[in-house]
Amino acid sequence: MDSNELKDVYQTYAKAFSFEKKPKNLYVPVDYIMNLGGKNIRAILLLMAYEMYDDNLDNALPLAHAIELFHNFSLVHDDIMDEALLRRGKTTVHHKYGINTGILSGDVMLIYVYKFLNGVKDDQKRKEILDVFTQTAIEVCEGQQYDVDFEEQDMVSIEDYLLMIKLKTAVLIAAALKIGAIMASAPKDDCQLLYEFGINAGIAFQIQDDLLDTYGAQELIGKKSGGDIVQNKKTILFLSAMQKATVEDQSKLRGIYANCDLLEAEKIDTVTTMFNSYDVKSSVVSRRDEYIVKAYDSLNKLKGKEASKESLKQMAEYLIRREK
Repeated sequence: MDSNELKDVYQTYAKAFSFEKKPKNLYVPVDYIMNLGGKNIRAILLLMAYEMYDDNLDNALPLAHAIELFHNFSLVHDDIMDEALLRRGKTTVHHKYGINTGILSGDVMLIYVYKFLNGVKDDQKRKEILDVFTQTAIEVCEGQQYDVDFEEQDMVSIEDYLLMIKLKTAVLIAAALKIGAIMASAPKDDCQLLYEFGINAGIAFQIQDDLLDTYGAQELIGKKSGGDIVQNKKTILFLSAMQKATVEDQSKLRGIYANCDLLEAEKIDTVTTMFNSYDVKSSVVSRRDEYIVKAYDSLNKLKGKEASKESLKQMAEYLIRREK
């Protein structure tokens, strides 16, 4: 199946697991975030990896749903920490239902993840999958903390940034692929190659996300443009600008980020103008593409079906060239 067909299969499955439970104030927000128009990228990737070695998707669908639940749980808590107003163009969970409910609803999503993963009947596969997921969940939290820490640090290197996005974003994409392959009894070498593909594609994906935050159209990306600038996030755009800038402009850029009195629109415009003056966008696009080359190198070494490998390549292209 192609990615659109797999998405349809997954969404049909997911609809059967709407959280019509009590107390409603706990579960209604879960259905809200799960039906907010996400791309289901991680679920689709898991199914793609599975289908490369086995055609019976029924075995993989609960795992795909677990990965989507975890991803959306992380978004709920991420939005609380960022004090974000919009997610996918709609009101964030904590603004719609309150911060306390947002925290609790996110927590119950995480618990249900383990319920789905624990449903794997094969003891060895269940252990391997739980090991991969648990390590990934730890790393996602580590990445989120680095992201929070970087907002307060004057000096962050590009290497620090790349580690942060690897942990915060790429490891979950990689884990989705590896879990799908494990469930399908893929060769161990292929499981690892899929993981490496996911790491590099995931880093490229996050770099593209940083680009879209500054240069994407708000009506397309579904959230406020320039949000990373307003929140003083040390994205690769900021770090590349600092690397290229004169000492005077470095000081100016730090001053802008430290100035709490600047209006949001003024801050975004001033910083973006400086990014443009150093052609930061082009250099960041080049770095993004370096990671996708690494991802394709792993993909080409896989022993799985050629058609499935091509579908994964097309999915990766979509992830890094997307406009929203």
